[in-house]
Amino acid sequence: MGDIRRRGAVVLGLTGLIAPLTLALGAGPAQAASCTTQAGPYQKQVEKFLGRPVDGRQSTTDCKAVQAFQNKHGITPNIGYAGPVTWGVMDLMNKQKAVGNKPNKAGTCPTNKGRIACVNLTLQLSWIQDGSRLVYGPVPVRTGRDGYETRTGLKKIYYRHIDHVSSIYNVPMPYSQFFDGGQAFHSVGLSMWNPPGSHGCVNMTTTTAKKYWSLLKNGDDVFVYGRKPGT
Repeated sequence: MGDIRRRGAVVLGLTGLIAPLTLALGAGPAQAASCTTQAGPYQKQVEKFLGRPVDGRQSTTDCKAVQAFQNKHGITPNIGYAGPVTWGVMDLMNKQKAVGNKPNKAGTCPTNKGRIACVNLTLQLSWIQDGSRLVYGPVPVRTGRDGYETRTGLKKIYYRHIDHVSSIYNVPMPYSQFFDGGQAFHSVGLSMWNPPGSHGCVNMTTTTAKKYWSLLKNGDDVFVYGRKPGT
């Protein structure tokens, strides 16, 4: 998220799941936390997702496995509790994986625009297509949190800056491609499943952001639709 100064005007705004899904993305190491002995409301679902014995009871090994997942994706509190936030991330991963290589199966993202970058807020997925042909993706992305939602609709990339730095948050926004005010595609050093989300930009891994940079240009269309869970 950043501002763009062009011809004396200041434009302010709030700010890869390459099939098959990879869960290799991670946030930085979290502070060590105590492990809870309490079973959470999503204990069985979380156990199944992590390949643990599904008995609905919290064991020390269960807790450590859940805690490792929470640390990897920046979920707090990271005490190994199988609560709604942890299960929500896992459930989203399952839904993303189920998409496979047909992210536009419902035909919601326009196929009459030529090359276009699509963003499905509901599934937190993005991809690039050319007509009905899938060019790249789908990849997991991290969009705007509650109160900073990534705005929906048909847009165009109008400004690109490979080494952009936000003057609002004073943070780097590498490979920025702006498509709506201050909202842009750009890379971050976080897990794509790190809650609660961005300040409006479409966050990507460095690999994905570089690929988008190489495949898109000023004037290319962007279509954002759906609604991010929790917003």
